[in-house]
Amino acid sequence: MMSGSCDKHISRLKKWSKLFVRQNKLKYYPPKFVLRDPILEGVYQAMTQGNQVAVVVITISNLREFSQQFEPVQLKEYKSVLREGFREVVEHSPFCEDLLVVHDYYSEGLTIFFKINDDKQSVIHIEKLIRILLPKLEKYMFTKYPYFKQSFEVGYMFIERTYSTTQEALYTAQQQAVAMAEKRIQSRYIETLLEMREIIQKRDISLLAQPIIDLSSNQIEAWEFLTRGPKGTALENPLQLFSLARQSNLIYDLELLVLEKSFQLIDAVGCVDDVFLNFTPITLGNKRFIAGLDKLLTRHPDINPKKMIFEVTERDSIEGLNFFHDNIKQLRKKGFRIAVDDTGAGYSSLHTISEILPDIIKIDRSVIQDIDTNKVKESMLKGLILIARETGSLVVAEGIEKKEEADVLKRNQVDLAQGYFYAKPGILEKERVALL
Repeated sequence: MMSGSCDKHISRLKKWSKLFVRQNKLKYYPPKFVLRDPILEGVYQAMTQGNQVAVVVITISNLREFSQQFEPVQLKEYKSVLREGFREVVEHSPFCEDLLVVHDYYSEGLTIFFKINDDKQSVIHIEKLIRILLPKLEKYMFTKYPYFKQSFEVGYMFIERTYSTTQEALYTAQQQAVAMAEKRIQSRYIETLLEMREIIQKRDISLLAQPIIDLSSNQIEAWEFLTRGPKGTALENPLQLFSLARQSNLIYDLELLVLEKSFQLIDAVGCVDDVFLNFTPITLGNKRFIAGLDKLLTRHPDINPKKMIFEVTERDSIEGLNFFHDNIKQLRKKGFRIAVDDTGAGYSSLHTISEILPDIIKIDRSVIQDIDTNKVKESMLKGLILIARETGSLVVAEGIEKKEEADVLKRNQVDLAQGYFYAKPGILEKERVALL
């Protein structure tokens, strides 16, 4: 009954959203902006070099109030100060090297293009960047305009590689980011929210599996399950899917669906190996998580918690999550194991490891890449292995792409490894395929 009622409400909302703004006009709001060739070239080069490029939109939510108080010349000056203030904030931050350009694409906001050399954790990287930069921008602007309380909204989206031109891809990503930043464009925001809810209600996601290899035996020891959205849509890309889920506050619902789908897949194929699943601290720290997990375990009695590993990304903060530590304790009591993902990456610290004392430490590909020609990286690896031995943790190295990297890992007695050198993610079949 509840499901039918929800479907009716969703159908009704969709009809209303179409009445407010015609669909053929939605895609042209805001007006297309003209990018200078160097900007397009920079974005194109970043993407061809294997980087993700994110469009981050910052708008002033109470700009109309400001506009009513001041003359056009003062408003123009304000926007110029805002643009320069953001440049100064970025230049004095650890994210400076990631910034491609700041562009005032239309009258009420800024578009910032960031490159990220990490497919897996790009969403978390962008959100951390926003959490650090936005308070600094607000503080800077307060020193210039202390009499005007400024309120900023932020939205972001990743540029798809599937479009025919870079310009077209930029337009699409920019419009989606604006819709998330300016929730007052209700029809577009409601459409996005409904799309995410519909995916969750219809359970319209799929899972791929990438093998994790025991380096001593060269055999498959475990699998990491990876999420994909509805096939043939922009949200098939996990970056887009999880970006919208986080911005529309549906990340818990989506990740609980991933857990349910994982249990179903394990049952369907009779998987007896260990399974790694990525979860944000937001979900693991949700007060409803343990109850939701218990319901799934009741429906899937054959699931062995001892074969399941929850990966916590080291780049996502666990601070301020009241239920996180209690939930981790309860997971361990049930037999689940905990892994800390992305160790050694970016701007993260070892705080998460010291707080959680994980069963498994996963070393990020940024440490592994070209480790065979970089003695400093090998020294970093040895240090992380030493920490793992002190905490009694197994070590998994991620992102191995060539034999020479694998040889360094074997020489340093790393326990497990995964990466394209061994196998790309694929559909998990009933019969496990032997490693070639």
